[in-house]
Parts: sequence; C-alpha cells; structure tokens
Amino acid sequence: MIAGRFRQGGVALILVIWVAAIIAVVAASFVIERRTETLVVINSIAIAKAKSAADAGVHRAIVEAYRNDPSAPEAWKRDGAPHDWAFDGAQVRIEMRDESAKIDVNTASDALLRGLLLSIGLQDDEASRLLDAILDWRDADSLKRPNGAEEPEYRAAGLSYRPGNAPFQALEELQLVLGMRPEIYRRLAPLLTVYSRLPGVNPTVASREVLLAIPGLTSDVVDDYIARRTDALAQGLPPPTLPQAGAYASGMSPVMNVRSVARGEDGIVFVREAVALLRPLPRKAVTFLAWRESTAPQPAPEATH
Repeated sequence: MIAGRFRQGGVALILVIWVAAIIAVVAASFVIERRTETLVVINSIAIAKAKSAADAGVHRAIVEAYRNDPSAPEAWKRDGAPHDWAFDGAQVRIEMRDESAKIDVNTASDALLRGLLLSIGLQDDEASRLLDAILDWRDADSLKRPNGAEEPEYRAAGLSYRPGNAPFQALEELQLVLGMRPEIYRRLAPLLTVYSRLPGVNPTVASREVLLAIPGLTSDVVDDYIARRTDALAQGLPPPTLPQAGAYASGMSPVMNVRSVARGEDGIVFVREAVALLRPLPRKAVTFLAWRESTAPQPAPEATH
C-alpha cells in the first residue's frame, strides 16, 4: 500500500513538472511574441521617421528651386550637386537635377536617339533595329519602318501585346519594345526621360554619357567641356556653352528630378525620388509627375552643413 502511495506521489510530481514546463514554455512564447511585436513597432516608427525626413527633403528642394535669386552662389542648382541637411534628427542628402540633362525618348530626334544607342556600345545594325522599333512604338501609325516592328512582328515573336503607337507614358514601358534587352535598358534608363518634352539636351547639366550621344561630338571634345564646366562651377561662375552641340542643345526645362536620401539616428535609410513640374507663381507652384521610393539607395551623409 505504501508502495502504491509512492507511485501515486511520483505520478503527481511528474504531472506537476510537466504542467510547470508547459506554463514556462507558454510564458516564454508570450514574452518572445511581445518582444517581436515591440521590435516591429519600433522598426516601423523608425522607417516612418526616415520616410518623413526624405519627403521633407523633396519639399526643401522645391522651396530652394523657387528662391528669388537662383544665380546666388549659395543657391541650390539643378545640376545634381549634393546638399546635406539635418531634419528632426535625421541626416538628409538632397540632389536636384533638371530633366533637360536627359534625352526625352518621346521628343528627341532620330539622330540623337541613335547616337545614344551607339554611345552605350551597340553595334550599328542592332542600333538601327532598336531605334526603328522605338520609333514605331511611339508614332501613331501602324506603318513599319525598314528595321522596325509593328503588331505582326510582335505576334511573330510570340508576344501577347502590340506596340503602343503613342508616346511612352513611363520610361519602364521602353522594356516592352521588341529587341530591348534588360542589359540595354539598364544602361539607357539613367540617360532618358519622358518628362522634359525637349528635342535636345542641356549641355550645362548633362552627364558625359548623354553628351556623347550628340552626333559629331568626340570624347575629347566632351571631356574638355566637362573639365571647363567643372572649373567654372567651382569658381561660382556660370557654366560655359558648348557650341559644338548645335541644334541638339536645349535650355532648362520646367521639370526637375529630386533624390532625397534620409538616414535616421538608428541607421534606417529611406530614399525618395520625385519628378516635379515647376510652374510660375502665383499659380499652383508644383505638380508631382512621379513620386516613388527608390530601389537603389546610396550612402547617406555622415555630417551636415
């Protein structure tokens, strides 16, 4: 009988141990779950603060773009120069670029687009085919250019869509053009726009890659011009002209691209890219043509001034 009581006591002890273990596991799970939720909330707040700072950077750029004396040395220019700013504990780096620095795929001449395709390394035959396919996409008719592509060619390639026969609504649409390979698009995208509505580019803000697309310009001419432009800007002088650009040179556009990179105190980085149409005051000052989170964040500044 005593042995039976020992057995019952042993079973009861085991049950108590199991119940205690289960309670401990449940409690630990509860603590871990609450901790995870707390970290999620903290991270969400940090992201929201970085996002707000990046968005504030865009609006700071808009204010700078409307300053009364853009020629002043301290004025922010639309030339891609970085400007560091502190906002609500975050470090923000802001870059403003006029869209005239890029080639408008909808309004550029055939020669300028062809020059761009050649300048990024395409051979003559492939450049001719891709140029005609781009032009066939953006024109309103269904007439195929000698090396181009209209609906029958897209069907023959096994594609379920046909060319837009209208201006490109977004640069990403260029990826649908027959013959446009991903690696070609990646090289073209930073050099093109659909917003400037200009037939040419502005040499005073254009990159080397864009300037090399201008027919007749050699790398020596472009490099010499960029060196003179850099020296002028460093001295606070207006950038020089580029007479060799001829009819392919345009002035500034009313559209600018803003890139705002914000790094919070906790290291969270958020990148906002916006394209803004600037209108003369006192009309509605600005219309945002694009507002997106960038997929290619760059290091934010370590200090501000």
